[in-house]
Amino acid sequence: MLTPPPTLPFPIRKECPPGACDCRRELLLDDPHADLRVLRLTKEEEKRLIERIETIASYAELLRIGQRLEEQLGIRLTIAPGPNEVRTVRGFVIDIATVPGLCRKTRQAIPAAIRRCLENRPEIAFAILDAHDLLGQG
Repeated sequence: MLTPPPTLPFPIRKECPPGACDCRRELLLDDPHADLRVLRLTKEEEKRLIERIETIASYAELLRIGQRLEEQLGIRLTIAPGPNEVRTVRGFVIDIATVPGLCRKTRQAIPAAIRRCLENRPEIAFAILDAHDLLGQG
């Protein structure tokens, strides 16, 4: 018998259609000690986040967004140059750590938004390379 989701003081993301996602949302809701912060990222909030990421104007702002994702939602974001040459933004490894409750589509949408941001603002891509000492200035 299915138990209803607990009543929470904030709106949570609706469940994905059966078989469409691997987020393990049910396990998260069944555990009374689970970190439910990631469920705060509703579809509407996700759209706002994606729009915000696409309009990032500096590397410092990108770092701040990554820090806030971790603080507010428990989502760890890692952006680094790939193991091969970085000729385009596809050469960056943008990783979202798998967190129970984080939708598969969201794990794909955030890196895609960051890539669009890097395409529109190549100076941020150069700052990432510089931070990893790939431009030889360190």
